[in-house]
Amino acid sequence: MPKSKTAQDDLLRELTLLIRSRYGLIWIKSLETERTESLLRYAAGSLGVPFFIWKPTTGLRRDDMDEPVYGSSEPKAALVRIDFTGPAIYYFQGLGPFMDDRLLRASFVDTVRGFSRNEGVLVVSGTEMQIPDAVKPHSAVIVPPEPEREEFEELLRNIYRDLKSRMPVRIDLTSGDMNVLLNNLQGLTLMEAEKILTKAMIEDGCLDSKDMDLVIKEKKAIIEREGLLEFIPVEQSFADIADLTSLKAWLAKRRNILTDPKGAAKFGLPFPKGILLLGVPGSGKSLCAKAVAMEWGLPLLKMDPSRLYNKYIGESEKNYRLAMTTAEKLAPVVLWIDEIEKAFPPGGGEDSGVSQRVLGSFLSWLQERKGDVFVAATANNIDNLPAELLRKGRFDEIFFVDLPDTATRAEIFRIHLQRRGHGPREFDLDELAEATEGFTGAEIEQVVVSSLYTAFSGQAHLSTSLLLDEIVKTRPLSKVRAEYIQSLRDWAKNRTVTAH
Repeated sequence: MPKSKTAQDDLLRELTLLIRSRYGLIWIKSLETERTESLLRYAAGSLGVPFFIWKPTTGLRRDDMDEPVYGSSEPKAALVRIDFTGPAIYYFQGLGPFMDDRLLRASFVDTVRGFSRNEGVLVVSGTEMQIPDAVKPHSAVIVPPEPEREEFEELLRNIYRDLKSRMPVRIDLTSGDMNVLLNNLQGLTLMEAEKILTKAMIEDGCLDSKDMDLVIKEKKAIIEREGLLEFIPVEQSFADIADLTSLKAWLAKRRNILTDPKGAAKFGLPFPKGILLLGVPGSGKSLCAKAVAMEWGLPLLKMDPSRLYNKYIGESEKNYRLAMTTAEKLAPVVLWIDEIEKAFPPGGGEDSGVSQRVLGSFLSWLQERKGDVFVAATANNIDNLPAELLRKGRFDEIFFVDLPDTATRAEIFRIHLQRRGHGPREFDLDELAEATEGFTGAEIEQVVVSSLYTAFSGQAHLSTSLLLDEIVKTRPLSKVRAEYIQSLRDWAKNRTVTAH
C-alpha cells in the first residue's frame, strides 16, 4: 500500500507520543541523519520546545543559534551540559562509536534517567548502537520506513522544477521507463536519489532510459559495502535460452506486476515469491535466474552461502539477517541463490546447529518477507535439499529442467554459434542435434568452444565435421552419471512442473 505522506505523519505522531510519554531515550534506527534531523526539527516545532544537536565535529548547539555550547565537543561533556529545567529535544548524532567508553556510558545512563523524571528526551540514530541495560526500560526504538515510490516521484518533480527554472532540461521517459527507474531507486536514500537524478539531468539536459546505469552503479556500491550479496550485471535475456516454454509462459504472466504495481495491488495480486529450479547440472538453471532479472527489468543479487557462514558464534545468523535486510531494502529485486542445498547443509549437530537456525530463519523470511524480493533458487542434489524447502507455500512453483530434446539442442547450437560470430546456416544443425543426444546445454556450448580452439589453432574454418569430431570426444553427464539423472527424473515426475 502507498504510504509516503501517511507514513511520515505516522512517524511524527509516534515520535511526539513517545516524547510526551516521558521516554528518556529514543533510538531512531536509520543512517539518514539529514532525514532524522529534519523529522526531529519538525517534532520540536510542533511541541513548541527547543531542539539541540550534538555532532562530534561541532559539539552541542541549539538549532536556532550559531554558536555551540562552550566546551561541549566531547560527548561526555555535552551530556553533562544538558539542562533538565525545561523540555527540549537533544539529538546526539554519531554517538554510537563512543559508547565503548565506561565513563561516557555512565553519564549516558544518568542523562536518560534524568529525562525519565523530567520533560525532554535524548535521541540517538544509526543501525548499530550499544544501549546499556540500565536504560532499556526507559527507551524506545523507531524504525523509519524506507522511502516509497511516491516519495521518489515527488522528489523527481521537485528536482525537475528547480532545474527547469535555471536551465533547459527535459524528462524523456515512457511509463514503462518510469516504472523501471522507480524500481531501481528503491533502496537509496532520498539524498542519494537526489544527487543521482540531479547529475543525470545536468549532464546532458535530459533524463532518459540511458541514465538507468547511474542508478544501478549506486545500488551496486550499496550492496558491496557489506560483501554478503553480489550484484550481477544482467546481459542474458530469454532470447538466449532455448525451449523452457512452460517456465517462460509462467514468468510472462507475472511481468505486468512490475510494469503496473498499483493496478496489480488493486486487483488483489501479491508480488510473486519465487521459483525453485531443480534439474540436471548444466541444463541452464542459473541462466534462467539471470534472464528473469533481464526480462522483468530488475536488479539481480546473488547470495553465496559461503559468505554467510562464519566461525564465530552468532556471526552466521547476523550475516544472514543483514543479507536479507539488504535484499528487502533494494526491493523490488531478484535474489539468485545458486545450489541452494549448499546454503543449508544437513547434519546440524556438526556445526552446533547453526545451519538449522539459519534454515529456520530463511523459511520464516520466505513466508513473511516485507519487501518485493523474487527468489530464484537452483538445486542439483535432491538428497541434500531440506524437505522443509519443498513444502507448498515456500516458493510459488518448483520447476524441473530436464535434458534438452532434439529441437532444443539444435536451437542451442544456433544460439552459441551466432553469439560467436558464425552464421548458423553454414552448419547442419539437425545432424549436430542428433549427434548430441543426452548432452546438456553447457556441454553443447563447450563443444562449440573447443571446436573453435581446434579451428583457430589449425587456421581452418569452423565446420560441422569439426563439431562432430568434438562431440565424439565428449562423454556427457547423462552417460557418466546415468543412474543419478534417472533417479532425479523419477523424483521430479510427480513433485514438480516441467519447465519445457
